[in-house]
Amino acid sequence: TQEADAVAATSFDDLLLADEWLRTDEVGKAASIVSAHPLVRAALLQRQKRFAAQPAGAILDGRDIGTVIAPDADAKLFVKATPMIRARRRHAELRKGGSSVSLDRVLTDIRTRDERDSKRTEAPLVAAPDAAVLDTSFLSIEAAVQKAIQLVDAQLAHKAAAR
Repeated sequence: TQEADAVAATSFDDLLLADEWLRTDEVGKAASIVSAHPLVRAALLQRQKRFAAQPAGAILDGRDIGTVIAPDADAKLFVKATPMIRARRRHAELRKGGSSVSLDRVLTDIRTRDERDSKRTEAPLVAAPDAAVLDTSFLSIEAAVQKAIQLVDAQLAHKAAAR
């Protein structure tokens, strides 16, 4: 039920956030489906906002972080890549973890999740207007990290100059 999902969403230990099982295909699919339920979204919202507002700062990854969870963040990146590139990367990650899922299945799942998340009425998948867009489609991991650092540094410098 939605009520049980809402309780589960707020009762886990923050230390579990580092666990690899959160990156499994099953968890990714379930997160997209369950997060569409208003009770679950409401239950998680305050917890996520508190996490984002930690005095030491926080780096968050998610489809509504810059628009809903931390709309006033000092720096925001909207990271994207083509569905096929994302599917290849995800497929390699899943295979490395022992999964036998096919590339076609991963691509279908990515497209389905993108469609579902883009069309939901509550916190749809969109870039925040003030987010820097980083297309990693044709970047190596190293190049993507360097570009992300440049974009964040530029955002922080711009905000500092505006103060």
